[in-house]
Amino acid sequence: MLVQQILKEKGDEGVVTVQPGTLVQEAAKILADRRIGTVVVSKTGKTADGIVSERDIVRELGSRGAACMSDKVDDLMTSKLVTCTLSDDAVMVMEKMTEGRFRHMPVVENGELLGLITLGDVVKARLTELAMEKDALEGMIMGH
Repeated sequence: MLVQQILKEKGDEGVVTVQPGTLVQEAAKILADRRIGTVVVSKTGKTADGIVSERDIVRELGSRGAACMSDKVDDLMTSKLVTCTLSDDAVMVMEKMTEGRFRHMPVVENGELLGLITLGDVVKARLTELAMEKDALEGMIMGH
């Protein structure tokens, strides 16, 4: 299954972005209010300049305490992003996420942020794909 199909099945939820300079406290509130695991840092709302996850914030809280909540997301964000395109295969995306130990990947084409794919999205798509293959094989065996 391709990333394009996964995004289509997710629907148009859009990607939650924050601008550089946003306080970590604001980003944490957005994550909590929206019940999401990451925000993309974007100057324009149409690019992926960085990404900040719950894990990034918790890691910083654990090492520095609550003082980090007054920092800017720019200080915590991952700026060397691993991204995918609409035509990438879900298995390849899952492998990249597993190897990099992250759960969110921006979908970018020609520098434009088109969506965000989660490890959960990819697993769900893969399970659906495997179920369809199983049904097809059972149908062949049964002679249907």
